[in-house]
Amino acid sequence: MQVGVIGSNSSQCNDELYDFAYMLGQHLGHRGYTVINGGMHGVMEAISKGVKNSQNPKSVVVGILPSANKQEANEYLDVIIPTDLGLARNYQVVLASDVLIALGGGAGTLNEISYAWQCNKKVFCYMATDGWSSKLANTNLDSRRENLLIGFKTLEELLTLLDNNG
Repeated sequence: MQVGVIGSNSSQCNDELYDFAYMLGQHLGHRGYTVINGGMHGVMEAISKGVKNSQNPKSVVVGILPSANKQEANEYLDVIIPTDLGLARNYQVVLASDVLIALGGGAGTLNEISYAWQCNKKVFCYMATDGWSSKLANTNLDSRRENLLIGFKTLEELLTLLDNNG
């Protein structure tokens, strides 16, 4: 399964959220998932670092960059995909993912959640932080779909959701 992780960039990612994303990355890595993210810093770096530190050779971390410059990527990626698409790369992150996990996030995360909604993909939304993940958890963006933005408060709850809905 390819799990997309979206969320707060380095300007919005506090230490608590970074640590949570790192622990989540370790669990996703132990489970052998391919993890897709935007390849930059903040939540994206923390999740990538956690997956890499799980030391599971079956897990892979893919970063889909907004720029053409591979040097801007965080150091924990296995695969770097430079796009030179700017914010349009958010759509690529969503399309590459079977399900997504949203951790906090600003306007870019809101954009990715909206794309996921339009693509009929589940987004597990972390409720124990600020940002769009907690604001949109357990809501519907419009009347066309239902129950795609699923809230969770703990790592254990999320892992159960992934096992049951992934």
